[in-house]
Amino acid sequence: MIVAALGDSITAGSPLWDPDAGVRARIGEALDERSQWPYWAARRHPGLQFRNCGVHGERTDEIAARLEACAVGAGALVIQGGINDIAQRRPVEAAAASLRGMVRRGRELGLRVAVADVLPWNAGGPERVQPILELNRLVAALALEEEVSLLRFHDTLLDPGRPGCMRAEWVSDGDHPSVEGYGRLGELAFVPPR
Repeated sequence: MIVAALGDSITAGSPLWDPDAGVRARIGEALDERSQWPYWAARRHPGLQFRNCGVHGERTDEIAARLEACAVGAGALVIQGGINDIAQRRPVEAAAASLRGMVRRGRELGLRVAVADVLPWNAGGPERVQPILELNRLVAALALEEEVSLLRFHDTLLDPGRPGCMRAEWVSDGDHPSVEGYGRLGELAFVPPR
């Protein structure tokens, strides 16, 4: 089964991977395909083929515009996004509404759907902690209401000693997970059978 992985740079695999060949060429010698959660999810679930549809820097409304193309031929959809909405100081309620719309559209297309919450953001500063927590609360509520799986990316990489931050070994550049961090996320990223 094909699992369409739709999201921003966290799905794409920044900073060491990207599904776009042009971006990979700019990464150069540091390129590492293990720097993406879909890589690790495919290793954990060899019967699934993950299609990486992550695009660096996109907000949830921009991600939503690519859903149909990403989902062609897929049996499942994993939706991830929201940090760029927060980075651009957009209302978290609008991001949650966009995520809900993607969940509903995925289900209308007959896909099994999962939604991921937003990671801690080490480089975001203390003023971004509350918006992330609020968006994650809204994402958890929509997953429950829409009866889809919730992938708790935030708590998986959270450093309990540093609120709002990923643990040092699980963060790469302050914004994105390390290869080890992506490995931990890949352990979560599956869609249960109907």
